[in-house]
Amino acid sequence: MSTFKGGQKVQKVMVQPINLIFRFLQNKTRIQVWLYENVTSRIEGCIIGFDEYMNIVLDEAEELNMKTNTRKALGRILLKGENITLLMSLETAAQ
Repeated sequence: MSTFKGGQKVQKVMVQPINLIFRFLQNKTRIQVWLYENVTSRIEGCIIGFDEYMNIVLDEAEELNMKTNTRKALGRILLKGENITLLMSLETAAQ
């Protein structure tokens, strides 16, 4: 995919999902995970590991209840990839 900007051809590079997850891991970015078919809970934490099935290990994880706006500390957890709908950086969301 490329576009023309000011007469110059600019190449846009597609970012693979695995590369984004790896960047979150390298930068120790705190992320929020939206869960599949569960709109009342979200998980926040820092990725310390993942695999090709998008199973992720989160450190300092917290469960955020969206109805009561309360947090529950979970510690280090393994979140199965099949339960993940969305991964969002909290650091870019705060800016």
